[in-house]
Amino acid sequence: MMDCKSCEQCPSNRPSGWVRLGDEEGDFDFVVALAGNPNTGKSTVFNALTGLRQHTGNWPGKTVARAEGAFSYRDKRFRIVDLPGTYSLMATSVDEEIARDYVLFSKPDVVIIVVDGGRLERNLNLVLQVLEITDRAVLCVNLMDEAERHGIAVDVERLEQELGIPVVPTSARFGRGIDALLEAVYRVALGERETRPRRVGGEAPVLRDAVRELTDALNEAFPTLTNTQWIALRLLDGDRRVTEAVRTGQFHRALAEERASAADTDDDSGSAEEAAPFPPGEQIVKRASELRWAVGPRFHQALVETVYAEAARIADACVSRSEDRRATDFDRKLDRILTSPWTGYPIMIGLFLLVIWLTVVGTNYPSAMLSWLLVDQGHGWLKSLSATIGLPWWLDGVLIDGAYLATAWVVSVMLPPMAIFFPLFTLAEDFGYLPRVAFNLDRLFRAAGAHGKQALTMTMGFGCNAAGVVSCRVIDSPRERLIAILTNNFSLCNGRWPTQI
Repeated sequence: MMDCKSCEQCPSNRPSGWVRLGDEEGDFDFVVALAGNPNTGKSTVFNALTGLRQHTGNWPGKTVARAEGAFSYRDKRFRIVDLPGTYSLMATSVDEEIARDYVLFSKPDVVIIVVDGGRLERNLNLVLQVLEITDRAVLCVNLMDEAERHGIAVDVERLEQELGIPVVPTSARFGRGIDALLEAVYRVALGERETRPRRVGGEAPVLRDAVRELTDALNEAFPTLTNTQWIALRLLDGDRRVTEAVRTGQFHRALAEERASAADTDDDSGSAEEAAPFPPGEQIVKRASELRWAVGPRFHQALVETVYAEAARIADACVSRSEDRRATDFDRKLDRILTSPWTGYPIMIGLFLLVIWLTVVGTNYPSAMLSWLLVDQGHGWLKSLSATIGLPWWLDGVLIDGAYLATAWVVSVMLPPMAIFFPLFTLAEDFGYLPRVAFNLDRLFRAAGAHGKQALTMTMGFGCNAAGVVSCRVIDSPRERLIAILTNNFSLCNGRWPTQI
């Protein structure tokens, strides 16, 4: 009989009243947004809640567009929106702008913030930024199985006290903690759980007076807003989208239509610009412009330093490590070796040449086998069959000498190198080496006006140039993405090599 003790994703072990609705449409009682850094298991949490099979991967920024699903719990229907993975809400990239605008303007009933339990300090930077915007949040500390394997323990109760929101430890790929996450989301959505989020954005000495003045003005002009401190910070930073929303009084209007068409955030921007000015808002924007000059150029640095310092303090208070830190120490030593200018470049070049050598040498055997099977044997067999059944010469030429023979040559020449190169490339990705390659080469590529991530797309181009061009989507800047697409053609994949020589 099958042992079901570990079958935590089995329907019989789900909490009562929880039904996965997949991508079902219709009316919903609550809207839940799913936010978090890349590689925290955010999409796995989405799949666990909805029963969908959204693609998950270890490539930073894999979720490049918002995905939607649904579930019901205790007779309440929830629509869940999986936002792009992002490290910040400062809106310096398309992913950050999508995530920021949805949380700010679409007003989800609950925001689930997914973090990696083994890298809490790094992830807390985004958590503190989200809490500046909304007070209806639940923290999902995911990947706890990996954290425990590395001797990392998270004090969940202390973390709840520090952040002022519910904190739920989970291992989403094994279904652990999902029931507690559902309960926390349900209680926050219904208002049964009071939250008092920790907000630190305006605590920097250089910002305190300016933020306090703008916050008071915003509270007077928009009395229903709960995130006026964060809006004050964005006004001081010159955020165009937030500035227009304040100037036109968009925060003063009902947002029901925006929530009904949550995907049309670009249309919201256009409507904000075309709306009539809101006099109190115009005064606030004007005053913010004056205070921006008074604060000076250290605004962004002071804000980031404040958030990072608070994230480090909370992580130190809530995270403990076992005395056996050999694995962690080894990872750090390996990281120093792989990113050192003296050892990182030789290792990188050596591994690249090794992958190319394995691909070229290893291709010969399966390529010869496929050529013998498909061309030497298969083509002759089909020609004999054509002669036996009396196929017209012109149809024989088109189907067998043309379509089949060309396909057979492509398969025998192209398939073996791709079957060897891409698994090796995937192994390097899974071991976390590819981000270190991008880090090492970022300075060189920037000197040429490109992005460090282009090192990965060009390397992928040696396996298949089409795949390398498609992978350029991970580059945020349109200009740098276009440069990567154009120059990726110089990566000599197996199919282009005969043409380019």
